[in-house]
This record gives sequence, structure tokens and C-alpha cells, in this order.
Amino acid sequence: MSRSAKITLLVLFILFLDQALKIWVKTTMTYGQEISLLGLSWAKLHFVENNGMAFGISLGGTWGKLALSAFRIVAVSVLIYWIRTLIKAKAKFGFIVSIAFILAGAIGNIIDSAFYGLIFSDSYHGGLAEVFPEAGGYAGFLYGRVVDMLYFPMFKGTFPDWLPIWGGESYLFFRPVFNLADTSITIGVFSIILFHRGFFNHPKDKQNTPITTELATESEENKAQEELEESILETNNNIPKTEIETTKEEGLEIDKLNSDNEAV
Repeated sequence: MSRSAKITLLVLFILFLDQALKIWVKTTMTYGQEISLLGLSWAKLHFVENNGMAFGISLGGTWGKLALSAFRIVAVSVLIYWIRTLIKAKAKFGFIVSIAFILAGAIGNIIDSAFYGLIFSDSYHGGLAEVFPEAGGYAGFLYGRVVDMLYFPMFKGTFPDWLPIWGGESYLFFRPVFNLADTSITIGVFSIILFHRGFFNHPKDKQNTPITTELATESEENKAQEELEESILETNNNIPKTEIETTKEEGLEIDKLNSDNEAV
């Protein structure tokens, strides 16, 4: 299987998991509902929606939502082009996989914002969303909300009173609610930071294309050929002259003297 096929299957697999979970949550859970995972108090499915980026980060207003959607589309286009370039350049497969995780996560959230407003009715407390409702979806193209559900409130506590700014306030870790697309982006980013930082430390080495490599190989071969020819020439100059070669040279000198005498 080619690298392109492997990367395509990876992206499609992540998208399938992301969208399957989102659609299940959207059509099965009411807004704000929580379901404990494996009976754990710190691992839950908690259904919320947001207008923004990963982990609920958002830009305000209608224009902010549109700008964010446009940014996502541009980012996905750049990532697709970059992955194709990396595959052609035969970059490390692990690095390409990391970029593919980021790409899959970005596409997953684009699907929400682009189509969920057209497909589903609005989610609200106490009611389930409908698929393709008669009255139409809750928002237009690119104005849908991203579905989040993964919630891990692991630690709760209160900051000590002597701490500046936050003294006496309660805290919760980990507070953000996110989805599998956000997780995919995070995995991709951290894998690059942990295992593939060298790619950015030596950009010239990493940007070599097969054409550049071929030219470098041809140059090395030409240099080796020149060195071989020089070595052969030097060896020939050091070989002792045979008697026949010496006799020929003496004959040439005698003929030259006779020609000079006739001219006189």
C-alpha cells in the first residue's frame, strides 16, 4: 500500500470516529446532559456546543464565526498540499502521520460548522435534536456549532488565600469540554514537538526533493569519474619507457637533424 493510501485511510478513519460520536451525542443526548464513562466520576460525556475552535475557544459575533470557518478551510487546504509535498519528497512517515492527525481534526470540526446547522434542529435542554427537520436546520452554511462531549474534571480544589489574583478561588482541572477532532489535533501537535522537532531545525535538509537528490548523485558520480581519469593519467606518466619507445624517440630526433641539415 502506498504512503498516500495509508494517510488517506488514517484521515478517513479518524473522521469516521469523530463524526459517529458527534452524531450519536447530538441525536441521543439532550443539551447539557452528562453520562459517566466506566463509572468514573472524572471521565464523562457532557454534551455542549461551541461556535469556536478547539476546547471551546471562540471568536465573537457573526463575522468572527465566518472568519473562523474561512480560516479552517484555508488551513485544511494548506495541510493537504503540504502532505502531498512531503510524500513526494519522501519525508519521514512519522512526521507525515502527525500532520495527518492535525488535518483530520481540522476537517472534523469544519464538517460541524459547515453542515450541522443545515442537517440538525437546534439542541436544547430537555429535547433531542432532529435530523433534517421539516422547518429546516438551526443555522446556515458555515454557521453551525461544533459538538463537544469529552469532559475530564480530574481535580477540584481552592487556591490558597496568600496566592495573588486567584487566592481563595476554586479551580477545576481539566475544565474544557472537547471532541475527538480536538484530540486528533492535539496528538498531531504534541507528536511533532516530542518526536519530529528536527524537521524544523534543518529545513534545507528536509526540503530536498527527489530531483535535488538526483542532481547531487549525478554530481558525485562526475567527480568520481574525473578523479579516476586523473589517477589513470598519473599512473601512465610513471610507467618506465620500453626499448621500442626509446628507439622510436631516437629515430625521430635523427630525422629532425637530417631535415635541419638539408635546409642549411
